[in-house]
Amino acid sequence: MRRGPGRFPSAFISSMSADLTLNTINDFLVPLLEEDMFLVDLKIKPTNNIKIYLDADNGLPLERCIKVNRALYRKIEEAGMYPGGDFSLEVSSPGVDEPLKLLRQFKKNIGRDFLVTMPDESSKTGKLITVDDETFTIVRTEGKGKKAVTIEEVVPYKEIKQVKVLIKF
Repeated sequence: MRRGPGRFPSAFISSMSADLTLNTINDFLVPLLEEDMFLVDLKIKPTNNIKIYLDADNGLPLERCIKVNRALYRKIEEAGMYPGGDFSLEVSSPGVDEPLKLLRQFKKNIGRDFLVTMPDESSKTGKLITVDDETFTIVRTEGKGKKAVTIEEVVPYKEIKQVKVLIKF
């Protein structure tokens, strides 16, 4: 039986390479973010399509995404990470239909209506009124007129499947 350094499985090397690439792109990205901006998600598809989802405490207009996209694209090209420019880069906000992932997203959406999906696929709706590090509180009204009852519910993050902002038209 052979001992000592062997060969790493190719899947392990590929995973290490992907992590290194994600970390490098994250390192390039962070200095480009303005004070109220934050990273929500960073993904790289096997086709070298880099998708970055940003948000900002006071909204994220398209112009700010374009500014970050252009600066980051330059940094990736200058670093020679993808020979021949074999990559694409998309920088955007997550969109209204994406679930919230970060505490900071919850905080910026206080006062908005939420749809909370539980692990058993049941759901509850309510207006987000408070947020802390481990829980958030929603309030909803059940019944009508004199029979209306306001219900406040504290929900631990660890007990939810996902949360989405409800958009009303």
